[in-house]
Amino acid sequence: MAQPFVRSLALLTLTAVPLVAQAQTADPWAALLRPRTHVARPTVPAITPGDLATRLYPFADDSMKGRLLGAEGNSKGVEYIAREAQRMGLKPAGDDGTFFQAVPVFAHTFDAAGTFGVDGTAFTAWTDYAPRDQGRAQRSMDGAQVVFGGTWGDPASLIPASAAEGKVVVLRVVPAGSSGGTPGTANRTAATARFRGAAGIVVAGMDLLPATTLRAYQTPSEELRSDEAAPVLPSWTYVTRRAAGLLLGVDVDSAQPGAAGRRVSGTPRFADRPLAFPARNVVAVLPGSDPALRGEYVAIGAHNDHIGTSQRPVAHDSIYILNHLFRQEGADSDWPTLTPEQVRQVNDAVADVRRRSGGASARVDSVYNGADDDGSGSVSVLEIAQWFASRPVKPRRSLLFVWHVGEEEGLYGSEHFTDHPTVPRDSIVAQLNIDMIGRGGAGDVTGSSKAGEPLHGGPGYVQLVGSRRVSTELGDLAESVNASGHHGLRFDYSMDANGHPQNIYCRSDHYEYARYAIPIIFFTTGGHADYHQVTDEPQYIDYDRMAQVARLVADVASHVGNLDHRPAVDHAKPDPHGECVQ
Repeated sequence: MAQPFVRSLALLTLTAVPLVAQAQTADPWAALLRPRTHVARPTVPAITPGDLATRLYPFADDSMKGRLLGAEGNSKGVEYIAREAQRMGLKPAGDDGTFFQAVPVFAHTFDAAGTFGVDGTAFTAWTDYAPRDQGRAQRSMDGAQVVFGGTWGDPASLIPASAAEGKVVVLRVVPAGSSGGTPGTANRTAATARFRGAAGIVVAGMDLLPATTLRAYQTPSEELRSDEAAPVLPSWTYVTRRAAGLLLGVDVDSAQPGAAGRRVSGTPRFADRPLAFPARNVVAVLPGSDPALRGEYVAIGAHNDHIGTSQRPVAHDSIYILNHLFRQEGADSDWPTLTPEQVRQVNDAVADVRRRSGGASARVDSVYNGADDDGSGSVSVLEIAQWFASRPVKPRRSLLFVWHVGEEEGLYGSEHFTDHPTVPRDSIVAQLNIDMIGRGGAGDVTGSSKAGEPLHGGPGYVQLVGSRRVSTELGDLAESVNASGHHGLRFDYSMDANGHPQNIYCRSDHYEYARYAIPIIFFTTGGHADYHQVTDEPQYIDYDRMAQVARLVADVASHVGNLDHRPAVDHAKPDPHGECVQ
């Protein structure tokens, strides 16, 4: 990320995007002057902007530390949701009569008790080698023959896959700026696919890895313990040039592809550790009014987690202005290369905002609050639940509310819930997913067309993704409800295009339902400059838009809940354990 102040931005080396934000309002930085606090009021039965703000400000507060999976902030958020569900009179539908469904996520971490070396020389982790986690079923390298596999980035130099079977393949890389690329060029997915039968893949590029990258490699990763057998893959390790020479018996620069080296002793190991705070879905039910249909469910969901905190604090106003000018899809944009004039433009804007805010805008920030992603969805589902709970007549079908955990890490909560649902899976007639519905203004770049042209929000803007991929009827129903209910929303289907490079259909919890041929709709107002940034805070949310979309979702759920039949599934059922393809 950027330095605390933007005068160093001239050192960045990325592609700039066109200026858009400043042309759309006389004061493009007015949002930076908004209060960061909100006076809470008791919530009311109706879905209102005030209720949504009352819920979102504490849910996405700095004190929640970004609601990271396995951290205290996420646990606090989950417990708040469960308390609210109970207060509304919803029925618990989690484990053992509670609102919580435990999700078996563990920290997969390097096991320092393991050994790795060659010919009696023991290598030291993080000094001689940096192991990378390939999953639960990594092959052992102990006793395997070393073979030099060639230079990554030079396909003609690589040995055939058959020559790597059962061996430890050492790959050479060259410094950045040379034809062979950097260690990152030795893409793990591609290398693993080529040498899938190897015992291990060792990349002689640890000397080229930045210290920040090495620190990141030492951070445990979260994994969902799945019922499926994990694929057996080669171990993957970066080593120093010195260690590579010891493995090969010759200097890595003089090794010839296919040349045999020595035999490895030991292998880097990883182990599961429990998370500091357990991963939990929140699951609640509002029973339907029709005894004949009460055993069927319309599911409404969002995800309760976000991405935590940054190790490098930034100046909030600087990163906000930089992103809104030159990185308008947030984390979905590349870092920009700024000209001296553009650096001056950013710094002038920062200076002006600091003058007008009395310096308050210059606060140091490290929390990825996740107000839109997906605080907006989480609290909207609460609002929808409260609205339904207050109605004198409930829908004929039951409503199933699920706040999934671990979406940001890999759809863990929704994968586990759909693999192990707390109601019969075939009783779920549809799932309505809400992920990021708090933005979509004219100044937001909400994504891009399949051809790469930027999309922009505006009055009534909302994206629908996947609405007709399982059930055409459900997608048509959303259109008719929007019209008949006078919701005034403008549906954008651009991000749902087949083969769209941003692959949004596969990137949120609805897909885990769709893989079981459960009709879904994903409602979102799309991306923006604050996506996965520390600037995704409650004061930048459009609460009127958020309430407008939440009312539509509630209306669609009500119509599905009262249908005299299930929404028809008229598309081929996917392999629930296959790869998602948009």
